[in-house]
Amino acid sequence: MNSFQAEIEITAPRDWVWWAWTHSERITKWFAPQANLEPRLGGAFELFFTPGNHDQMGTKGCIVTLWEPQERLGFTWKGPDDFASVMNHEKALTYVLVTLSEKEEGTHVLVEHFGWGETEEWEKAKAWHQMAWPQVLSSLKKELESGKGELCCAP
Repeated sequence: MNSFQAEIEITAPRDWVWWAWTHSERITKWFAPQANLEPRLGGAFELFFTPGNHDQMGTKGCIVTLWEPQERLGFTWKGPDDFASVMNHEKALTYVLVTLSEKEEGTHVLVEHFGWGETEEWEKAKAWHQMAWPQVLSSLKKELESGKGELCCAP
């Protein structure tokens, strides 16, 4: 399956990193200004990048597809509205897998993004996400290491 990876080392315990990915009140500190996360298999994984508007620029309807506490989190994904025609409908959602590994001085975070199509529009969407995921991880690192996380990739 067509995929790519982004990764980062964070000087924070693995349980802090897990909590940051799986709780609405934490993910809004570093990823999106609003969220609806249900931390369980089949639960919602919805991020809203335009406050007050849950129908644009968000992952409305996305769900948790893999739940291995403290180790792996999988979820369906929708891209920005610019790519909605190619990747934001039920039969064309992509999938994200977050894997956390304990390291001597913190946590290694690996994000794998799967399910990309082969057309030129898919390539543009993939390129945008290849740029965005390192920014997301940098924001997570900054939040957990300094308490000064910035919202990533806001329009």
